[in-house]
Amino acid sequence: MAGSDDKQLILDLIRDIPDFPKPGVTFKDITPLLASPAGLRAAVSELVALAPERIDIVVGMEARGFILAAPVALELGAGFVPVRKPGKLPGNLYSEQFALEYGHETLTIKTDAVLPGARVLVIDDVLATGGTVGATAALVHRLGAELVHVGVLMELGSLPGAEKLAELGIGYSAVVTV
Repeated sequence: MAGSDDKQLILDLIRDIPDFPKPGVTFKDITPLLASPAGLRAAVSELVALAPERIDIVVGMEARGFILAAPVALELGAGFVPVRKPGKLPGNLYSEQFALEYGHETLTIKTDAVLPGARVLVIDDVLATGGTVGATAALVHRLGAELVHVGVLMELGSLPGAEKLAELGIGYSAVVTV
């Protein structure tokens, strides 16, 4: 199975949960995708296929982003660095606050997590407003690393994430658009 078959499997395994986490928001639940060995394999394979050459570090954001980013890093022969919510990482941290489609959040990264000049691929599960990716890109840049690409499992086409990333000069690819 490859390409369009993988993408259809991924789409078939993403479930809509209406009014979560608040009324009016439709949550894209990837739990069935993660629970399916074939679905998880397809998601990781498709994300690996989006990656440019010579990646040193794959960064994944809490929480679903790093579920996908870690196996992508292994497949690419790269290291993995988590970006977490406040209070989850020890030591010296950089933090970045951003807006979500339904609130505000802060992300943190260890100040020594990525070496200056490292080629970084950011992996996340969903591109919605672009806030999470934008904040992560800012953290990567503060570390002196080179953000070479962003790969997302799904893009929510009805939200302005693509426009936000274009404004920030961040290149990305999505496996599927919903």
